[in-house]
Amino acid sequence: MKIGLFFGSFNPIHTGHLIISTYIINFFTDKVWFVISPQNPFKINSKLLGINERILLVESAIKNNEQLEISDIELNLPLPSYTIDTLTYLEKSYPEHDYFLIMGSDNFLHISRWKSSDTLLKNYKFLIYQRPGFKIEQNDLPNNIRIVNAPFINVSSTEIRELIKTKKSIRYFVPDEVIKLIEKNKFYFRDN
Repeated sequence: MKIGLFFGSFNPIHTGHLIISTYIINFFTDKVWFVISPQNPFKINSKLLGINERILLVESAIKNNEQLEISDIELNLPLPSYTIDTLTYLEKSYPEHDYFLIMGSDNFLHISRWKSSDTLLKNYKFLIYQRPGFKIEQNDLPNNIRIVNAPFINVSSTEIRELIKTKKSIRYFVPDEVIKLIEKNKFYFRDN
């Protein structure tokens, strides 16, 4: 099975994540797994909602779509979470799948800073969606790295958290079920 791996903090998950995932499934993979990172090595001091709460939000966002799943694989691996370690573990645990890394062009342009970036670029398949200000041309890339024309909504989890703190609406930025959980549990109403 072709599995798209969408790594991230998902702090919180938003409509942009879901639109990109749906596009990837429509044209490239059978499923997308949201790999929720307990700790990003580049954001060690950032304030994250707890991992269980972020999993709960992602579950509520994708609960009616069998092609979208959560992977909590990084909860069982050493921190901080490194993509190469997660991929190595997944390939050993689920060798029957063909994995595709889903990432924005902004992250891809900085991949040289990642642990074992040469191995990642040489041995794994990438599906890169363009983000404004971070244009990448397909003709500069090897065959295992593909630029996809996914629709992009310029919204970020950081902006959503700020809207919540300032008591502004996040309707349509995140699914209704996510809003209900955020409001019920007072997620992001103060610094997390």
